[in-house]
Amino acid sequence: MNPSRAGEPDPRTYTLCGPDGKPYPSGTPGALGGHRRGRLYGRLDCPSALRAVARGPYATHRVFFPDEATAIAAGHRPCAVCLPAQYARWKADPESTGTP
Repeated sequence: MNPSRAGEPDPRTYTLCGPDGKPYPSGTPGALGGHRRGRLYGRLDCPSALRAVARGPYATHRVFFPDEATAIAAGHRPCAVCLPAQYARWKADPESTGTP
């Protein structure tokens, strides 16, 4: 697909995960990435996630979220590597995010 030129709308669509955990098309990319089976979310530049993607099958279970609230509503927890403050809060009170 050709990248859009200056002044033209971006024709790409992205698949994001909604609060119900189901995918939906979006005109804007996700702000956070996650892992469907691991039920976690983090920054797109997370070194741990990038290593896992490079190793192989992790990418088949990758999901993307528009924001943190949506990731939490979908039942995911914060990544301990790239979101240590959020992870510490979750670890102290996992019920606050609705995750197991």
